Amino acid sequence: MTAPIQFACAHDVATITLNRPEKRNALNEAMWLGLAEAVRRADALPDAKIIVIRGAGGHFAAGADISEFDTVYASRERSAQYRAAVEDGARAITDAAKPAIAMIEGNCIGGGMAIALACDLRIAAAGARCGITPAKLGIVYSFGDTKRLVDAVGPSKAKDILFTGRIMDAAEANAIGLVDEVHAAEDLEKAVAAKCALLAGNSQWSIRGAKDMVRRILSGATQESRETADKFIDAVGQADFREGRTAFMEKRAPKFPYR
Repeated sequence: MTAPIQFACAHDVATITLNRPEKRNALNEAMWLGLAEAVRRADALPDAKIIVIRGAGGHFAAGADISEFDTVYASRERSAQYRAAVEDGARAITDAAKPAIAMIEGNCIGGGMAIALACDLRIAAAGARCGITPAKLGIVYSFGDTKRLVDAVGPSKAKDILFTGRIMDAAEANAIGLVDEVHAAEDLEKAVAAKCALLAGNSQWSIRGAKDMVRRILSGATQESRETADKFIDAVGQADFREGRTAFMEKRAPKFPYR
């Protein structure tokens, strides 16, 4: 039986594929558990600088696997267990030190959008369809997923998305900040590869520090702390800073050593 979460690493990029194409990658509990494991594996892998999450068969993920609901929502305790698995999958992405990119094509609905919002960047094909549909099922989007939505599009747009449960095209999703870039379907892989190459060529010490700073701000930090001040000061003593400064003076592209 083919694994519902596939993992590969090449050219500084760890690619995690949601792999149930026969169900448009509808997310079951096993996939959420496997996603968390795969993301943590990628974050710990020295050969990977960037994490890309995508779907197989032309879709990112069509939401939760409704056929599993009788099982995962069989009791209050079972519902809490399932919710924990879902949140752990998303949190693994947000907590990863390395940047994560969602490569979105086809349907990106509900739980699929939760995964995409947990990523640092979302790059979509022009034909992608995005939406969050708990209002059509009588359930409530979790706090973590809702916060990430509000962080991306603001409270008013988040309410519209959640209240209506409507599906929007990639152009509208891009216009409101739900996705960051839109490319023709035939150019999507090339666009994601180009973004990965750009990030891989920069200082990973800087990128991971920036991700941590943004995470702190989104978590409510409003002032400098000893930890954030130390991050700035620590960077000056790193080999990446020495290489970046030397490369600038020598008018050449830097080759940052930190992985």
